[in-house]
Amino acid sequence: MNDEVRGNDSRSRFHALCQSLRPDLLRFAFWLSRDRSLAEDVVQETLLRAWKSRDALKDETAAKPWLLTIVRREYARCFERKRLPLVDVEELVAREEPTLADAGDAQLEELRAAMFKLPEEYREPLVLQVLMGYSTAEIAAELELSTAAVLTRLFRARKQLRALCGEDTSLDPDEE
Repeated sequence: MNDEVRGNDSRSRFHALCQSLRPDLLRFAFWLSRDRSLAEDVVQETLLRAWKSRDALKDETAAKPWLLTIVRREYARCFERKRLPLVDVEELVAREEPTLADAGDAQLEELRAAMFKLPEEYREPLVLQVLMGYSTAEIAAELELSTAAVLTRLFRARKQLRALCGEDTSLDPDEE
């Protein structure tokens, strides 16, 4: 058997392998993106990259994890290329901009309105923790407070927020 026939056979096997794994790749890409169109684009790019690098795949049993890794990386590349417009979050908070929350959810609107009723000393650490993902230590450093002060403010903010949303806080534990 000459090299050309062996090469055609190898390409055909690789093509068949990719086609058999395509539904799994598409399912994984959709799970990552939650967008059918984007998932299809990611899988298309994945298969192109895999085809160009098909010689790197030595063991066909490793094809699925190899292709899933390419899907994950290709999905991440979508965000490297995409440049979203930047906004000043502090300015939006100062203006109590409604775009900070989904307007369609009544409970979310109620919660948002209640958050803006909190005194700033309680609202700020709560926003840093819940919306921005800061740790207690990071909040303490940002606000130049002790960790204990941050924990106290977070406790009080949550309690006041629950009261503003109509929950009974009379059975809550007292501060120590």
